[in-house]
Amino acid sequence: MLDPVTRPPGSSLLRCIRALRSPRVRISVLGALLAGAVSLVVLFEPQKLLAEGWPPQLSGVGAVVVFGVAYGLCTAAFVPRPILNLAAGALFGTWLGVVGAVAGTVLGAGIAFTLGRLLGQDALRPLLRGRWLQAADGQLSRHGFRSTLVIRLLPGIPFAAANYCAAVSRMKYAPFLIGTGLGSLPNTTAYVIAGSEASSPSSPAFLISTGFIVVTGLAGAVVAWRKRHRLHRATEPARPTEAPVPAGDRTPSPV
Repeated sequence: MLDPVTRPPGSSLLRCIRALRSPRVRISVLGALLAGAVSLVVLFEPQKLLAEGWPPQLSGVGAVVVFGVAYGLCTAAFVPRPILNLAAGALFGTWLGVVGAVAGTVLGAGIAFTLGRLLGQDALRPLLRGRWLQAADGQLSRHGFRSTLVIRLLPGIPFAAANYCAAVSRMKYAPFLIGTGLGSLPNTTAYVIAGSEASSPSSPAFLISTGFIVVTGLAGAVVAWRKRHRLHRATEPARPTEAPVPAGDRTPSPV
């Protein structure tokens, strides 16, 4: 048995690598990262810094790039996207605000998807034993782009939760990121326009964008309710049908 002094210098690193291969350790690391990120958001409220404490020396395309990176990190830490979209419109106007918000959306989705895929997939996939969970996993795995597009078009589905749930499936990166960018564009644009026109709430642009947000929110709730019930019916076990009685076994009914 090797003495601790004479133990090879790489033995500790090898033990750490072996420990990280354990699904339980990886899911614990993911949980610790998410808990730390949420705690930092609660303490420092970075969404307010993006809108109120923006460095005055940053402007133009460089400011949009920095905002997009900060946006992505905040969404991965469960900061609500509507607040960030409104801040993008207030800081940069409609066009640059949409570019920064959509880029940050895709970046944040990619960060969360990568964390969930590397740290949580092996630990969570064995838990997908229910019919509803298996059906949802099959839908995401077989129709990645279409499923992501629909999820992003429905504003009632939590953004960060959808990212981590998609990471558990076998969905590829490209369909997930492309579907995220295209599906989040309409609702993100509406919020950015509302943020850019917040100083004139009676303007047609503000009223139209606000109306679009309300209508899509209601439509998303209705579609999500119908999808949930349809998926629930599809996963219900089929009722056994009565086998036909052979002709020879039929007894005549009493007169």
